[in-house]
Amino acid sequence: MERLQKIISARLHISRRAAEELIAGGLVTVDGRTAVLGQKAEPGVSVIAVRGEELREREPKKVYIMLNKPVGYVTTMSDEKGRKSVNMLVEDVPERVYPVGRLDINSEGLLIMTNDGELTNRLTHPSHEKSKTYLVTVRGDLEAGLRRLREPMELDGFTISDQEVILKKAPGTGQLPPDAAVLSITIHEGRNRQIRRMAEAAGLRVTRLTRIAEGGVTLGRLKKGTWRYLTNEEIRRLREENQHG
Repeated sequence: MERLQKIISARLHISRRAAEELIAGGLVTVDGRTAVLGQKAEPGVSVIAVRGEELREREPKKVYIMLNKPVGYVTTMSDEKGRKSVNMLVEDVPERVYPVGRLDINSEGLLIMTNDGELTNRLTHPSHEKSKTYLVTVRGDLEAGLRRLREPMELDGFTISDQEVILKKAPGTGQLPPDAAVLSITIHEGRNRQIRRMAEAAGLRVTRLTRIAEGGVTLGRLKKGTWRYLTNEEIRRLREENQHG
C-alpha cells in the first residue's frame, strides 16, 4: 500500500502538494468512494479516478546508461552471498535499470544498464553478434599465446574464429614485467567468462580485464564507479541489427 498522493503525483506528473489539493477538494475517488487525505491505495489493484477519469499506470520511461564497473562488484541486482552489487552504484538513477549481460566480479569497465527489454535481448542474443572489446593484461608465453588466441578455438562446442587480437603493450614496456603484456581482444559473442577461458586455452593467465567498448559504444573517460546516460546516437548504434561482417 502507498499513500494516495504519491500514486497520483507519479501518474499525473504533478507535485504531491498538488495531488493533496485534488484529494482535499473531493476530486479523487478510490474504488468508487471519495478519497480523504492520508488515505492509502494499492497500485495496480485500487481503481483511482480524478474528476471521474480513471488513472492508469504509465509505461516507465526507457532509460539507457553506461556504468564503469569496478572490480569487486557482481552484475546481479542482489547477491545471496552478500557481495557488493552494481545496483549500489546506480541508486541515484530515477528508474530501476538492469545489467545487459555480465562482467564477472574480477573484471571491470563498460556495463550497459537499461529497463528496455527489447534492447537487452538485441545485445545479448547470439544472432545479433554485437562486438565487445577488452583490454587484457596477461602473463605467460606471449608468442605461443598470441598464435593460439588468433587461431580458431572451441568453447562450449562452438567454434570462435573471428576474434581480433592486437598487442597493445609488449613485455617490458612501461612497468610491465618481462612475461606480461596488454592485449586488445574483440569478440562477437558473449559466452560465460569467454575472454578468460580463451586466454587459459592459449596458456596465458589474465591479471586484469577491462571492457572498453560494446556495440560501437566506448567507455571513454568515464570514472570508475560512476555512470552516465547514453546519447541518442549511442542508443541508435546499439539498436543496429548486426555490426559484424
